[in-house]
Amino acid sequence: MFGSQFSSPQLIPNFHLFKQIQPICLFSYSSISTNRRNPVLLSAQQHLFAVIGSGEKDDEEKPRIRWGSGDDSADIELTEQQKYAISQLPFKMSKRCKALMRRIICFPSAEENGVEEEEKLSIVLRSWVRAMKPIRADWLVVLKEMKKMNSPYLLATMEFALTQDSFEPNIRDHTKLIDAYAKQNRQDDAIKAYTAMKSNGVVPDQIISTVLIHMYSKSGDLTQAKAIFEDTKLDILNNSTSPDRRLYDSMIMAYIRAGKPEHAETLLHEMDANQIHAGKEVYKALLRVFSNAGNTSGAQRVFDLIQFAGIIPDAKLCGLMLNAYVVAGQVGDARAAFENMKKAGVRPNDKCVALMLEGYAKVNRLDEAMSLLVQLERDQVLIGVEAKTIMAKWFDRLGLGSEFSHDLVAFSV
Repeated sequence: MFGSQFSSPQLIPNFHLFKQIQPICLFSYSSISTNRRNPVLLSAQQHLFAVIGSGEKDDEEKPRIRWGSGDDSADIELTEQQKYAISQLPFKMSKRCKALMRRIICFPSAEENGVEEEEKLSIVLRSWVRAMKPIRADWLVVLKEMKKMNSPYLLATMEFALTQDSFEPNIRDHTKLIDAYAKQNRQDDAIKAYTAMKSNGVVPDQIISTVLIHMYSKSGDLTQAKAIFEDTKLDILNNSTSPDRRLYDSMIMAYIRAGKPEHAETLLHEMDANQIHAGKEVYKALLRVFSNAGNTSGAQRVFDLIQFAGIIPDAKLCGLMLNAYVVAGQVGDARAAFENMKKAGVRPNDKCVALMLEGYAKVNRLDEAMSLLVQLERDQVLIGVEAKTIMAKWFDRLGLGSEFSHDLVAFSV
């Protein structure tokens, strides 16, 4: 009886219908194979998008990628470089993370394929999230490993992760993405990420403002940097919060890069009024600008601010002050500053000695230069290479090179 039912021709069409709803591979092996010796093997990129239909459409109507429980690269034709990269994945990395990392490693270079490959990456990431149900820890492991291997798709993956609830993004995650784009001079992408962050209801803080100010400063857009700074200061005032030192530091450096040291100095005084002190490198940068311009009054004001901030001047800071006097041709003031430096217990380095000798050479005061060298010898301060070079050139100009060479050696290291 059962045999007669299966042999009934009326059931044959239903049998064919059953065959038609089997999962269909988007690429057939015969159409995608590039390996003539072994046509069953797929290349890494072809395997990456060997997707299956599901009889039912998912919410996004996107094809679903196979995520095997074992080694997803078992049937992929890998290059030696890809094999090595996969072998270097941490042993303790979870299977769900390894599954994604294997597929990312198999991606071609982003420089070769650009936007198209980033779109394919988003398909892979969406499929991974849907199939593997990752948590924040999984995302962090993947991003850390991508950063370690310098993956060209790191920032695209970070940007995608920020849109996922499973990543549980916080404001520092947004900051890292914006800062990464800014450091690569990808200003448009940084602004895009910043806009997306605000559209998601994340309120920018002082750290993000600092990153943006630094980015605009490097690109020479002082107007935008100043606008962000003023807006952030207004938010600080409205929220009754304390301004961050790094916010001021970034704006001061923006003014310095734009060639406006006076504006930078104004901010330093504003910080001092708010009992905020800039970083030592910021003070040094502003002091260097005034010093190289021979602006002794500006240099002295910044030098005083450094001491008011509780920073003890070292030989490098004192050298910048000396340089201001030398550039301005005020050798007497430079010598006075040099003596004050020694009285304060700061031992002059080779640069400081060289600056003093350069100042004397400009006004052709050889006797005072030699007197300084004698005093330094008495204080057991030996002349270094830079100072020795200045004296040697000076002697050559005077035609006294051979005559005074033995005297110079006596003072040298």
